[in-house]
Amino acid sequence: MTATIVDDMTDTPSDKNRECKAQGIANICTSFIGGMAGCAMIGQSVINVKSGGRGRLSTLTAGVVLLCLIVFLRDWVSQIPMAALVAVMIMVSIGTFSWRSITNLRSHPLSTSVVMLATVAVVVVTHNLAFGVLTGVLIASLNFATKVSQFMRVTSVLEGTIRTYTVTGQVFFASSDRFTSHFDFHEAIENVMIDVSHAHFWDITSVSALDKVVIKFRREGTDVEIRGMNEATRTIIDRFGVHDKSDEVEKLMGGH
Repeated sequence: MTATIVDDMTDTPSDKNRECKAQGIANICTSFIGGMAGCAMIGQSVINVKSGGRGRLSTLTAGVVLLCLIVFLRDWVSQIPMAALVAVMIMVSIGTFSWRSITNLRSHPLSTSVVMLATVAVVVVTHNLAFGVLTGVLIASLNFATKVSQFMRVTSVLEGTIRTYTVTGQVFFASSDRFTSHFDFHEAIENVMIDVSHAHFWDITSVSALDKVVIKFRREGTDVEIRGMNEATRTIIDRFGVHDKSDEVEKLMGGH
């Protein structure tokens, strides 16, 4: 998050993976000498950038000065009133806060506004930024899954005695119910072809939905064939699917 803010302020890109690796290695090494793990603080980084610090020397200087303050000047540092430090942080907050985000609540999508408000609310209540970020990520993930599930569709064409169902889109836990609802299990048809060339099955729920469709058709005496599976879909279906395993199908259909 700090790197993202600094990138926006300096209009320069940064390697987030490299930053995480360096920070992780540093924190591991710090623990062996009795130190406390940490990361780049948003407030300190913003002040540094606004003061003109852009290169590596600025970060090195900040770290060395902070180390000297803690090790050699801690008695004097402890004399600084907490109110003075609070005032500094308030000014940093005012400088980093995006005031436009408040007016954009009306124009931005509702899902985006809900994520932002939920993140802020959780941080304020728990005083823990990690909980707020986790809440925002979970809500955003659910919103994304819901939107993606709407793009899944199933079309069918009758050619003689064969009904071909063409599945397009992503089939997973959020779209599995819509997937099964598109099939007519009571149609008097001899053969059914399920074309999944333009679809992808992601999880066990989607595989279970496909099993349910195939088994229901077979219960009605209809032959079912699945074609067009990509490698990833075939792997997960071969591993978790049961419609092509006679023993498992007999158990599901009430056999002994």
